[in-house]
Parts: sequence; C-alpha cells; structure tokens
Amino acid sequence: MDEVDRLVAAWSRERPDLDTAPMQVWSRISRLAQLLDAARARAYSAQDLQVWEFDVLAALRRAGEPYRLTPGQLINQTHVTSGTMTNRVVRLVERGLVSRTANPADGRGVLVQLTAEGRSRVDAALADLVRSEEELVGALPADERATLAAILRKLLIAQETRAR
Repeated sequence: MDEVDRLVAAWSRERPDLDTAPMQVWSRISRLAQLLDAARARAYSAQDLQVWEFDVLAALRRAGEPYRLTPGQLINQTHVTSGTMTNRVVRLVERGLVSRTANPADGRGVLVQLTAEGRSRVDAALADLVRSEEELVGALPADERATLAAILRKLLIAQETRAR
C-alpha cells in the first residue's frame, strides 16, 4: 500500500456514499508531480537556472537554429502573460543567456535569441533533467512506460479538449 491507498481507504470509510476511485489516479498524479517538480528544480539548480529560466531557454533551444523566437511565440509556449515575459526576457538578457534584436520582418518587434552561454546551460540542464526523470520511471520496464505514456496522453488530451 502507498499513501494514496491509505488516504482513499480513509475517505471510503468516512464517506461511503462517494466513489473515491478517481482519487486513485489523481492523487497519485499529484504526488508524482510534486516529486517531479523537486527533481526538475534540482536539475535546473545544478546549472544555476530557475524553473522559469529553463522554460524560456528550452523554448528557444527547441526552436532550432538560430534559436530565436518572438516574445509572442515565447508567451504561447510558456503560458505566461506579456508583462511576465517582458520581465523574464530582461532578466535573461542581464544574465547573458539571451539577447534581443530587432525583428527584420516587423520593424517595431524584437526577437529573443539564445546566446552561446544560454545554450550551454539549457543543454546541460536538459541532460540533468533526463537523467533525473529516468530515475523517477526506473521502476517500470519499457513496455509499461510506453503504456503509461499512452494512457496519460489520452487523459491529457481529454482534459485539454474539455478546457477549450
């Protein structure tokens, strides 16, 4: 038994009128998310990055060469407000992890580009993250990982569709 089994058993005892079966899934996802968040924070910290810094740098890195995006594209990929992104870009520029240049396609716009230092940091943090995430799923054989990923994908798509 894990902590969720004990929690669900207690709720079932105290509230037999409720079907607590969904808690078997969502409480485990929540607890795993907490463990994953802590592992990610450690991986990023090892490269002197905050979680939000990794998010922005990773979006730029995934864009491919020349590793640049508009602020709007960064907002869409990181799900933050315009004001938050402006603040984040300013702070990343100050740290030398990104640069801002005029957008040749839009005279009023700018492009945010990953610097060599930013690329080095995000690549190292990603390697640390992948090792850490491997440890978190290490108890599962490859076929069970694939099954779990497929089930979680299905669940996530259903929730994203409902949210629209």
